[in-house]
Amino acid sequence: MKSQAALSKATQEATNGRFADIGLDLGALTGRDVTLRAELQDADKMVDTNALVAGRLDVAQHRIGDLINTAQAFQKDLLAARNSANGGNIIVQSATANLGSLISTLNVTMDGQYLFGGINTGNQPVANYATGSASKNAVDAAFLANFGVAQNSPAVSGISASAMQNFLDTTFKAQFADPAWGTNWSTASDQVMRSRISTTETINSSVSANQPAFRKLAMAYTMLSDLGTQNLNQAAFQTVIDTATKVVGEAINDLAGVGATVGTAQEQTTNATDRLKVQVDLLTKQVTAMEQVDPAEASVRVTSLRNQVEMSLALTTRIQKLSILNYL
Repeated sequence: MKSQAALSKATQEATNGRFADIGLDLGALTGRDVTLRAELQDADKMVDTNALVAGRLDVAQHRIGDLINTAQAFQKDLLAARNSANGGNIIVQSATANLGSLISTLNVTMDGQYLFGGINTGNQPVANYATGSASKNAVDAAFLANFGVAQNSPAVSGISASAMQNFLDTTFKAQFADPAWGTNWSTASDQVMRSRISTTETINSSVSANQPAFRKLAMAYTMLSDLGTQNLNQAAFQTVIDTATKVVGEAINDLAGVGATVGTAQEQTTNATDRLKVQVDLLTKQVTAMEQVDPAEASVRVTSLRNQVEMSLALTTRIQKLSILNYL
């Protein structure tokens, strides 16, 4: 039985290339081996975690790039519509589409988490701008209170350029500042997720929909899509166009800053992962050196123990055949 147990152990060591009983074979060095294995496991887990972080950052960076491209194209539409006789009808279509695209981008998910929700990754960051939504109700109420007519009323043609400019700079702008933004538009948190990418480094691994860049885009797109631009007189319409052009330009600059911040986090994550992989390789070599058995010696032991077991079985068989009757 002892030979069979020893044969099983030797066979395992010859097959796996490491001690079958680390504690027994290493003795006092077992503690060092356990420590190295724990460090190796932690490093492996961090490499896997960094892959998830890098994936989230890549998606966020890609979406931010899309928003910049869309905003730059919208700037051209604004210039084209400013002096067009049918500019209001033309620009409202692209503004409406861009607003929907912005909201869709800010609500993008990965692995069931909202990337632009800050630390509120389980809640949709931005509500759709549609009839009955808190955001549209607030804009409708503000427009009606300020001008006494609804946006779709033909009477908006009587709004002067100065009155429109005052509305855009005060009441309307306030819809995209706190507390109205958090009440009517966004459930995202200002605080973003923090992720540990190494034993000494943590980074911001998400983006908040409450960033000024996103608010400014929402303001510009809403301005052109839902302030009655189709019925405004030319002076008031040009006031809206000029204000939107300025806001979109600021938003593009702010988006570039957000993209740069995400890019820095991406670079930090990549560098940390590269260092961790080097650490994993070194730890693996150390653990292997401590636990590795000599394959030639293990093979010899297997052969020797197998012969012993076979001899024991043969002797046992012969003993079982002995009978006193053979000697009477």
